[in-house]
Amino acid sequence: MKILFLEPFFGGSHQDFATGYSLHSRHEITLLTMPPKTWRWRMRAASLHFLQEIRQLRAYDLVFATDMMDVAQFKALAGSDCPPLVLYFHENQMSYPLSSRAKQRKPDIDAGLININSALAANQIWFNSHFHLTAFVKEVQRLMKQMPAPRPKAVVDQIQKKARVVYPGCGFASTPDVLPPGTGDPPLIIWNHRWEYDKQPELFFKVLLQLKQRCIPFSLAVLGERYSMYPDVFDQARSVLDKEIVAFGYEPSRQAYEKWLAKGRVVVSTAIQENFGISVVEAVRFGCFPLLPRRLSYPELMPEACQEDIFFTTDTQLLEKLTFHLEPANACVAQRNALSRHMQPFSWETQAPGYDHLLENMISP
Repeated sequence: MKILFLEPFFGGSHQDFATGYSLHSRHEITLLTMPPKTWRWRMRAASLHFLQEIRQLRAYDLVFATDMMDVAQFKALAGSDCPPLVLYFHENQMSYPLSSRAKQRKPDIDAGLININSALAANQIWFNSHFHLTAFVKEVQRLMKQMPAPRPKAVVDQIQKKARVVYPGCGFASTPDVLPPGTGDPPLIIWNHRWEYDKQPELFFKVLLQLKQRCIPFSLAVLGERYSMYPDVFDQARSVLDKEIVAFGYEPSRQAYEKWLAKGRVVVSTAIQENFGISVVEAVRFGCFPLLPRRLSYPELMPEACQEDIFFTTDTQLLEKLTFHLEPANACVAQRNALSRHMQPFSWETQAPGYDHLLENMISP
C-alpha cells in the first residue's frame, strides 16, 4: 500500500514513532512533518499546511495521522479525495494535566473539542495504551456533560466502536537477551524523560537530595529532551548534585544514548502524565531496573510478578526502594535481565507487521 503519514509535531516520541514505523513497515510510507513548535497552532492549522503540500491525495491508499491535528478539518477540506484515515493518539488535550500557570487561566476546551471531532471523523482510532483509551473516554463523557443543551448524542459510543489499543514500537532490536551487569561504582541512576512539569522532576530531585544527605553514593545521567523553557529545578539540581552528575542534557546520538542506558542500574519515573512510556521501556530493555509510580500506563506494561518491587505510591517508598537498589549487594541482575526480555515485544521488528496487517484490513477486510 501507499500510506501518507502526517505528523504535525515531529519531535521527541512523536518523531521516534513516525520514523520507526516508516523504517520497518513493508508498505511505501510518505512522511510529511512539521517542526515541534506551537502545538496549539498545529492543532488548529496543520491540516491547511498539509493539504497544500500534498500533490495527489488520491494516489494514497490510506492516511495515518496523529493527534496534534484537526482530522475533521482535513477530511472536510479534502473531500472525496481523502482515502480512509487512521488517527493515532499519543496524548489528548482533555486528560493532559495543566501546569501551575495554566490553572490560573480560564480552561481552554478548544483543543479537547478538536480531539473529539477528529476521533469522530477518523475511520479508525488507535490509542497507545488501555489506560489512555479509558482516560480519553472518561474525559469525553465529562466534556459532553458540560455542554449546554441540546447535547450531541451517542458520541462516546461512536468513538468506542472505532477505537482500539495499539502499542507503539521502540527502536532497540540490537539489544542482547543477556545484558551486562551494569554494576558501575557508584551505581548510575537514569532520568530520560522530557524536562517538563508533567514528569514531576521536583519530586525526583527531592529524593536524590535525600540520598545525598544520607551519604548513599550514586551517579546521575539526566538525558531527556528539553525545550527552551523548562522547570527551574533542573538548573538548581545541577548545582547541588554537581559531583553526582555524569551526563546532563539531551543526547542526540542514539548510540551514545543506548550506552548510557546500558550503564544504568535504575531508571526512575515520577510522572503525573504518561500514556505509554517509551523512555521507561527503552531503559528497562537495556538493563535498568524501573522504579515507577503505581498509576498511569505503567501497571499494564510491567509483569505482575515484579510489580511489588517496581511500584511506589509515596515519596518515602521511592526513597526506600531507590536506597535498596543502590546497595552493592542488590544489583538484581537476573531480575533486570528478565524485565529486559519482557520489553522485547515492543520492538518495531515485532510491532510493525501487526500495524501493517491492521492497515491492510482497513483497505481489504
